[in-house]
Amino acid sequence: RKRTGGLVAVALVAVLVAGGVGGGIGYWAAERGDTGSRSTTVASGEAPASFKREPGTVAAVAAQALPSVVTIQAKSGGPQGEGGTGTGFVYDQEGHIVTNNHVVASAADGGTLSVTFPDGKSYDAEVVGRAQGYDVAVLKLTNAPKGLKPLPLGDSDKVAVGDSTIAIGAPFGLSNTVTTGIISAKNRPVASGDGAGGSNSYMSALQTDASINPGNSGGPLLDASGAVIGINSAIQSTSSGFGQSQAGSIGLGFAIPVNQAKNVAQQLIKTGKPVYPVIGATVNMNQKGDGAMIAPQGSGGSPSVSPDGPAAKAGLKAGDVITGFGDRQIDSGPTLISEIWTHKPGDSVEITYERDGKTAKATVVLGERTGDS
Repeated sequence: RKRTGGLVAVALVAVLVAGGVGGGIGYWAAERGDTGSRSTTVASGEAPASFKREPGTVAAVAAQALPSVVTIQAKSGGPQGEGGTGTGFVYDQEGHIVTNNHVVASAADGGTLSVTFPDGKSYDAEVVGRAQGYDVAVLKLTNAPKGLKPLPLGDSDKVAVGDSTIAIGAPFGLSNTVTTGIISAKNRPVASGDGAGGSNSYMSALQTDASINPGNSGGPLLDASGAVIGINSAIQSTSSGFGQSQAGSIGLGFAIPVNQAKNVAQQLIKTGKPVYPVIGATVNMNQKGDGAMIAPQGSGGSPSVSPDGPAAKAGLKAGDVITGFGDRQIDSGPTLISEIWTHKPGDSVEITYERDGKTAKATVVLGERTGDS
C-alpha cells in the first residue's frame, strides 16, 4: 500500500522471488607457457573453530542487538482475522516494546498481538499507547521474561550524512534480517498515510539506503556502535513487479529520529496518549514549493488562526505564507508539520513568513494538543 511520500513497510505476506539465479559457475584457464606437469593445486586450511568478530564490525553489532529485536504479529478482531507482520525492539526491562503505530493499528481494537524473539519464544502483548501522527506505538509483554536487554538509544541530532547504518527487521516476514547502508540524507520531510483514509503521519526523517522492505517497520536503525538512531517506518518504492502485492526497496528508506521517538514513547508509557506541539493555525496541505500558507478559512467554517492561539499571539494571519521554521526552510504544509513535531509544547521558535509580498519574522511559543483527532 502506497503512502503519500512513502510506502509503509509492514509485511502482509511472506514472498520469496528467485530473482534470476544465473550465470553458472565461472571457469578460468590460461596458457602458462611451460611444458612441465607441475601441479597447480593449492591446499586450503580449515577455518578456526571459534572465529571471533572484532568489536565494531557489523557482525559484532548485529550479534549484540539481535536478541533485543522482536517480530510482531498483529491480527484484527474481525471475522477475517486480518493483520500483518512488523518489527519492534525492547525499550526497557519492564517489557515495553517500541514499534510503529501502523504495525499494530489493525489489532488495537479487539485484536491480538504476539511478539516473537529470535530464540523462538513468543509472548502475548497489549497496546500501551499509540500516536498515529508520529507513527509510534508502545506495547507491553503481558508476561515479560526476566533479563530483557533494552537496546541503547543514540542521539539522532548528532547523526551525519554518510554515517554507517544497520537495519534489523522482518522484511516480507523473514525475521532477524540484518541489512547495512549509510545515512543518505537528514531532515527529510515525509508524509505517509495508511491508504485507508486515516490521518497522515509526519516525520522529519533520517533517510538511509540500507535495504528496508515491508516488514521492517518498527525495527531499529542502528549506528555503527549499535545504538538506536531511528525507527524504520517507510520506504519510497516503484510499483511492484512479478505479480507481488507489495513493492520492495529501491534504497530510499525513512526512519523516525530516535530523539523524537523517545519523547513520544515516554509520554505513551506515562499517560497512554500522545501530546503534539501546535501553532494554532490551519495550513494548506496540498500546495508545495512556496511555503506553507495559512488557509483563508478553516474546515467547517472555523477560523484558520485560533483566537488567542500561538500563531495569533505571534501576529500571524490567514493568507500568510510560512517559509521558515527555526533554521529549516519550509516548502509545504507537510514539511511545516514535520518540523513542528520535532519540538515540544512550550518551545519558542522563530518563524519567517511572507505577507503581501514582504518578508517578516515572528516568534511562536508552541501550544499543545493531547491525543489523535
